[in-house]
Amino acid sequence: MKNPQPPAGKLPAHIAVIMDGNGRWARKRGLPRVAGHKAGANALEDIVVECSNLGIKQLTVYAFSSENWSRPQTEVSALMRLLGFFLDAKAKLFIKNNVRLAAIGQLERLPDSVRKKLEGYIARFSTHTGMTFCLALNYGSRQEIVDAVNSAIRLGKPVDEKSFSALLQTAAMPDPDLLIRTSGEMRLSNFMLWQASYAEFYFTPVLWPDFNVNELHQALREYQQRERRFGG
Repeated sequence: MKNPQPPAGKLPAHIAVIMDGNGRWARKRGLPRVAGHKAGANALEDIVVECSNLGIKQLTVYAFSSENWSRPQTEVSALMRLLGFFLDAKAKLFIKNNVRLAAIGQLERLPDSVRKKLEGYIARFSTHTGMTFCLALNYGSRQEIVDAVNSAIRLGKPVDEKSFSALLQTAAMPDPDLLIRTSGEMRLSNFMLWQASYAEFYFTPVLWPDFNVNELHQALREYQQRERRFGG
């Protein structure tokens, strides 16, 4: 089945996504949670390709939060293995679509094999000039802000919004224009608290593994109906 025509009009330069609902998707089907995570990884591939095709400048996805370590060890281990598999399996996709890879979060806590693989692919695709695909891994926005405050204290100079933003992990990235959260939850869950100050939020009851190109287009059409005044 061919995808419908994408929405005409101005598109967000940076889309951030809280991918939620993998576990519920699996439970509804009587499957283990890891099956939901695998289905979610498959859904992510289609969204990466479509965003690249649409000319979106950056797609950032909340793949693993700093709070997710509290999940059962078997699930955490499966998620780490899945991350490594995803990077290996989608390398050709990144090359074909000229996608640059980036990551934010406290990456040093990731298993060495996964961290080294991630760093290797980031370096390998660093010359790509298309969309930036950013993985938020072991990421927590409150800790990010605390770290930035401590950096400012060490510098011993007052900061303004611009100079403070430069101390965040996202310093080289634009703030998100559109933030999407799936599965019907309506909260940020410690994701991009500073950066999403003026993002347009789009909440959908669709579970992440079922979030397809059609759903993405619907979110973009909703975004295009918003009037962004930035407090003015």
